[in-house]
Amino acid sequence: MMVKFEITGTIEAVTGIHIGGSSSFAAIGAVDSPVIRDVASNQPMIPGSSLKGKMRSLLSRQYSDSLLPVKIEDEDQKVKRLFGCASGSRGEKKAAHPSRLQFSDMFLQNKEELSSMDIPTTEVKFENGINRLSAVATPRQLERAVKGTKYNLDLVYNMESEEEVIDDFKMIRDGLRLLEHDYIGGSGARGYGRIRFEDLQVDCVVGDCDDSLLEELRKILGAEA
Repeated sequence: MMVKFEITGTIEAVTGIHIGGSSSFAAIGAVDSPVIRDVASNQPMIPGSSLKGKMRSLLSRQYSDSLLPVKIEDEDQKVKRLFGCASGSRGEKKAAHPSRLQFSDMFLQNKEELSSMDIPTTEVKFENGINRLSAVATPRQLERAVKGTKYNLDLVYNMESEEEVIDDFKMIRDGLRLLEHDYIGGSGARGYGRIRFEDLQVDCVVGDCDDSLLEELRKILGAEA
């Protein structure tokens, strides 16, 4: 029987977040690098692909003997089974494996709260790139989702092996912790993209699972019942 667990919660921006959107057309005086926005609300968002890609990258390096980025086919098997892999390691002949963890796009959820305090959801940060040889400054404008914006977190985990679900959830926990001590989006070395996860919850949404297993998964993530 298919069993699915849903992990929900909130992502809060601790610093401004810049996840770039399209700038194929820019009027004179427009921001050089706008943030990606939800088409329906025109508000900043966090694409599921951005969260998945950064989380996988951090875990891939965490579960590797190398500090350098690791090719997908050379990742630890636990990482590949959680995030999916199109092939086995070098020399192996393994079929493609779909991701056990599914990510959703994350949309702004506290626009009204920010508006009540006259806080816009985005800001424009002015920066200068300096040519080290000529000392010539090149000004640029980057749009950021402001500190304090909050986004809905929604992940779905497909349980394929009851023997491996505990290890998988420990890896999810590690991935969330690594993200809180790293960044998402661009310009992280300059302080952008710091986030934290709040109000985590885990529920069995498809199929049946033991209450003891669900409670153990909640404890692993520090989630609420």
